Amino acid sequence: MEQLPENVDLDILENRTILALKAIRESLGCTLHEAVDVYAQRYEELRRDRPDDFHLSREPNQIG
Repeated sequence: MEQLPENVDLDILENRTILALKAIRESLGCTLHEAVDVYAQRYEELRRDRPDDFHLSREPNQIG
């Protein structure tokens, strides 16, 4: 994985997707589509390596 700012991981873990995408784009100088790909890859790495650090489940919220 490219060198990403530390705040990207924190934003991913805290479910702040837009902030994470913005930071990825700024640090890598890439398109939004490329940033989404980087985000997805980093998300899966974090899910694998740091599952207990996630505050939200992967599952959509169930109401009722």
